Amino acid sequence: MSHIIGIDLGGSKIALGLVSPRDEISARRRIDTESEAGLESVVERIAIEVDALRATLRPEQKLEAVGIGAPGPVDCVSGDLLTLVNLPGISNTPFRRALQERLALPVALDHDAKVAALGEFHYGAGRERESMIYIVMGAGVGAAIIYQGQLIYGESNSAGESGHMTVDPKGHPCHCGSRGCLETYTSGPALAKHYAAATGDKVSGAAVTERALAGDETARALLGKAGCALGIAIASLAMTLNIELFVIGGSVANAGDLLLEAARASLKQYAFKAVSARVKVAASEMGEDAPILGAAWLARDRLIGGF
Repeated sequence: MSHIIGIDLGGSKIALGLVSPRDEISARRRIDTESEAGLESVVERIAIEVDALRATLRPEQKLEAVGIGAPGPVDCVSGDLLTLVNLPGISNTPFRRALQERLALPVALDHDAKVAALGEFHYGAGRERESMIYIVMGAGVGAAIIYQGQLIYGESNSAGESGHMTVDPKGHPCHCGSRGCLETYTSGPALAKHYAAATGDKVSGAAVTERALAGDETARALLGKAGCALGIAIASLAMTLNIELFVIGGSVANAGDLLLEAARASLKQYAFKAVSARVKVAASEMGEDAPILGAAWLARDRLIGGF
């Protein structure tokens, strides 16, 4: 089996990993995204990093393909990026095709939540299960549904947009135009906004989590509210889909049980006891490696048939 490069395209950074035939990340690179420079610039800087990783291979080793997880919405068939609020410089561009032409290598591209879910499902918390829902909470909130080993896309490729599930119809306004979306409680920017409103102290969402872990009562209360909102969403998904493993990833999940215990308690309140008793809410085991390994798995599965 061949070497693959997995890429996690984020709003502020791009992480790349060279994945061996044994599914191990043998070399890494990281650069700033700088999407405002436009498609050609982003593709060229990714290509430079891909070449640097390729240069670490021995002569008898071969780089076969590249897989990439990108913020949604994306067209998973064409590999086009659609309207990206956080990456306007590469919004509505044929990203996969441009990168493939520059690298002269096959490229597979999908939504970053789905790609990270593949990494977690095959190598992390979901590796002994047939089905799993992965919820990632960072700059935004996304999710992916895996049922009997297959990603579920829905009829128009929007399955898993749980960040915009309403958890409180009278809740905070959301940039999507609705109110009380899960994302308005559990994303990093939402935590930062609510913390600033409560304390006057403007810090990042990651800093709110750090302060909560250090004992800051305001930060802990916000993580508890986020966990409650997460539990409501999990209850709805569990009741609808009858999937029993929920894996929580992303930077906000670094809060651990401050977030997850509140989610588990909320789940019990809002789902049938017979359902909630079987549901497991677990933290990601793969962390930042999930999207890189998932992107490599995607490339092998779609382009090489290596599984």
